[in-house]
Amino acid sequence: MEEVAAESAPVERVSEIAEMTRALAGAVTGHDVADVMTAHMASLFDAKGVGVWAHEDGRALLMGSAGYSKESLRRFEGVRITELPSSAQSFIEGTLAFVSSAEEFIARYPAIADLPAATGIQAWAILPLVASGRTVGGACVGYGLPHSFGSEERTLLTAMSGMVAQALERARLYDAEHRRAQELQRGLLPRHLPTLPAVTTAARYQPACDGTDAGGDWYDVIPLSAEQVALVVGDVMGHGVSEAVAMGRLRTAGRTLADLEQPLDELFFHLNEVVSGLGDGFYATCLCIVYDPVSRMCQAITAGHPPPVILRPDGTSYFPDLPVNPPLGAATPPFDTAEFSLPDGTTIALYTDGLVESGGLDIDEGMGRLAHCLRPARSGSSSDPDPGSDPGPGPGSGSGSGSTESATETPDALCDRVIAGLLPDRGSLSDDSALLVARTHALAAEDISCLRLQNDPTAAGQARRHVRAQLTAWGLDEVIMTTELVVSELVSNVVRHARGPITLRLLRGRTLVCEVADASPVMPRIRRAADTDEGGRGLQLIAAVSSRWGARYTASGKCIWTEQPLPAGVLGA
Repeated sequence: MEEVAAESAPVERVSEIAEMTRALAGAVTGHDVADVMTAHMASLFDAKGVGVWAHEDGRALLMGSAGYSKESLRRFEGVRITELPSSAQSFIEGTLAFVSSAEEFIARYPAIADLPAATGIQAWAILPLVASGRTVGGACVGYGLPHSFGSEERTLLTAMSGMVAQALERARLYDAEHRRAQELQRGLLPRHLPTLPAVTTAARYQPACDGTDAGGDWYDVIPLSAEQVALVVGDVMGHGVSEAVAMGRLRTAGRTLADLEQPLDELFFHLNEVVSGLGDGFYATCLCIVYDPVSRMCQAITAGHPPPVILRPDGTSYFPDLPVNPPLGAATPPFDTAEFSLPDGTTIALYTDGLVESGGLDIDEGMGRLAHCLRPARSGSSSDPDPGSDPGPGPGSGSGSGSTESATETPDALCDRVIAGLLPDRGSLSDDSALLVARTHALAAEDISCLRLQNDPTAAGQARRHVRAQLTAWGLDEVIMTTELVVSELVSNVVRHARGPITLRLLRGRTLVCEVADASPVMPRIRRAADTDEGGRGLQLIAAVSSRWGARYTASGKCIWTEQPLPAGVLGA
């Protein structure tokens, strides 16, 4: 029987080596390589403990360990190797050594003489991890009893360390590529979503499981004039640096065009030109919703993108019926838009197809699961349908049971619940996904003031009197003089250069917004006035006293607006 056991031992070792080789070939990250080594080397060599370090920028990074107390090895984590005593340096660098006893270890490594007692290790194999002639890390295999290393065992340990080094170097390249992809993605997506009175927002981005390529999914929240806000989500088809760069260009172009207050159909016309100019291989889907907290109206446009989920304050949900437009890069303008109203406290969820097509779901089933995940569970009830049993929602379809709990859950919590429900296994995602959730907040009626003015020279005086009365009622006495100056200039310009009717509107939100609308489509522009000119300085004056100003087209003409910061301590400041 002993002879049979002796003959089977080499066979088992060969089998273990083959299994470890296969595992190393499948390891992706540096930590994966360390896990394979710690899982196999101890049993392969009947050792008590295994530790693996990688070298990064002259520092030691503990990638994994087994059989050692974490405290005994953590002392080396992140330290600069050249700052260690020479004997400790040779240990961390993995200078090849086979130490048969604790006494020999203490004599060889006096700077870390406490390590045998701290770890319970009595014999050590110190192995350098060398790939392509460069030391990429070090490893130590420890034994619980004094151990004599034979020549065959030394050769095998050295050979195995070479295999681990090659795998670790390959994994380090993957890790570096993964970090670059993450940095690129973070740089292209918003770092922080703005805090706005019209909406409370939260977003999530989940990369594909490969992780070495940046994706083309993006989201954005763009503040507009009159406290309006644009919610945007899109997806450049494909993965890689080119697609990520195209996404960045598209997001930048969209922000710029939105700042110019172009109508949505014109904005998408220009975005289509941008994508078409990238070449035949580039296409993108996009959904944009502009929410007006004054009228509570939404204007929406989609280019090949699935519709948003609208969650009413009572907990019911539906998908609005939006006109179908082809993806950007394949569309032929004009683009069709849709309008719909929202009650205060409505939740809007915008998403990319990677969220609703994960796990082999078709898009209709995925949209049904998304609507189900957004709806709050009814307290004390188990009768909610299984998410997989939701019928595929068509445009304009509604679903769900009423609940007032939906308005109490924050968009952040909603995002977390949706991601957990739709992407439970994030390590196997085949596509990127983006989710943007926004809860609407209508501007209160007491924060809105409108006045229709006659198109005659007395209009400026009427506007100033209205401003004084309204700002006094709002407790904004500090900005009365500046606001009188602004509205007087704007109204006077309409009387002199445009045509009525004239409408003055004041909004108290995060800033004080002053709007003057008229029936002329001619947009104002700042020009340089000569010393002898009697006019031409009005817009320069407005720009000097306002934090922001601009103009936008309306259905009947145009509107010029300004923003002024509210005094500290005032509502909305």
